[in-house]
Amino acid sequence: MRALGITLGDITGIGPEVTLRAVAREVVADEDTRYVLIGDNAVVRELCGLLGVEADLPRWSDRAEVASRVYVHDLETAPLPRDLPAGAPEASLAAVRWLREGARLCLAGELAGMVTAPVSKEAVLRSGQPFIGQTEFLSDLAAAPRTAMMLLGHDDRGRWLRVALATTHLPLKDVAAALTVGGVAQTIELAAEACARLGLGRRRIAVCGLNPHAGEGGRMGREELDIIAPAVALARSRGVDCHGPSAADTVFHQVFRGDFDAVVAMYHDQGLVPLKMVAFDTGVNWTLGLPFVRTSPDHGTAYDLAGRGLADPSSMEAAIRLARQLVTSAV
Repeated sequence: MRALGITLGDITGIGPEVTLRAVAREVVADEDTRYVLIGDNAVVRELCGLLGVEADLPRWSDRAEVASRVYVHDLETAPLPRDLPAGAPEASLAAVRWLREGARLCLAGELAGMVTAPVSKEAVLRSGQPFIGQTEFLSDLAAAPRTAMMLLGHDDRGRWLRVALATTHLPLKDVAAALTVGGVAQTIELAAEACARLGLGRRRIAVCGLNPHAGEGGRMGREELDIIAPAVALARSRGVDCHGPSAADTVFHQVFRGDFDAVVAMYHDQGLVPLKMVAFDTGVNWTLGLPFVRTSPDHGTAYDLAGRGLADPSSMEAAIRLARQLVTSAV
């Protein structure tokens, strides 16, 4: 039986709550997966009690002796303090430890993949840990030379939007300098590979321009002419069915119309604004190019909702289901 790891993320946010709620539902929906909760066992026990489910979960290290569908893998020598304030350094440092351990278990083959609950980049940086984001952190740990972030979700009519990002967590002023022909072409190729992993019969990729109106033939910037168009040509020469650069203000409509299967956006908000507009509660983040499956819910720590029983686990459920689909298709 395959095993998926789920890191609890920042325990002062909604990560542990949506994780436990999602796992309680998904363990009923699927009988072929074991779930390993990577984090503080005391937090897990407390939440299990509040949710009215089994509170004394076995440890992952005891899996040979204790059969279970859900385990806990706790690295802490002592429970984390209760009632930590939002974004507390102790919580952020623990979240990074759990993230590193999840990657280690995946790379060692103990886990088929991992789902990561949210952390706060700002809080992690305040704790003194260098950090760009979970995607970049895992890419470095895995020494993966070609990775990209893909966000995917569907609206209430079942229309999917799949967006891969050529750049991720950068200030807007730094995006143009970060774009390269090779980097954009690599993201296009990873997006096409993702479509294949998802079992799509067609892998047609739309590529956004960087500037308004895709640069207007160079009058509003040369990135389309000098970087993006050559990247599209390079990817096409490698057999990818890709098109662009296209004006971002129209291409997402074309995707919903069925013209394309995925979009490559040049920067974070260019791709995530439309994605969250149509799939705010069910969007999933998938890291392409890692040597193991990694997904996460497409939301943050939501400190204002933590501990109030109001957090919606739908995005975490979708992240678990996608991870399960991907590890199954890889077998």
